[in-house]
Amino acid sequence: MNEVSVVGPDGGETIQLGPTRMRILEDGSTTGHRIGIGEITLAPHTEGPPQHRHAQHDEGFYVVSGTVHFTVGETTHVAPAGTLAMIPPGAPHTFANPGDEPAVLLNTFTPDLYVGYFRDLRDMIAGGGEPTPAAIADVMSRYATVPATDFTRPPKDRP
Repeated sequence: MNEVSVVGPDGGETIQLGPTRMRILEDGSTTGHRIGIGEITLAPHTEGPPQHRHAQHDEGFYVVSGTVHFTVGETTHVAPAGTLAMIPPGAPHTFANPGDEPAVLLNTFTPDLYVGYFRDLRDMIAGGGEPTPAAIADVMSRYATVPATDFTRPPKDRP
């Protein structure tokens, strides 16, 4: 594989999910699906997804700007710019931007499994679906992920 991917500041695939923007920088197609990379921009005073756990991929968050709160189980970590949070499979987690300024995070998925979640969530909302907790849980389940309220149910594998 000799293809190189260079994504400029205005490149990538942008997915707007309410006050959160995900810009997919690498969807796995260049890396043999070993890693997916996105840039998340959280508007001020924005909650992230429901607390959830992944069964088949690690997730990394590097705070580029702003301050993000990562909640892992019952512990909240205040993460200013320059902080890296690595979430292994099985660890319940979520994040939020309680501050007055936007927060930007570089987000990694190894392997790239979870990139499809953002596309499916966008498509569900564009098709008139409401992002209710049950609807979000259904989309998560397609990517070996379950919400914290549903840890007894084993996550489904990728279709």
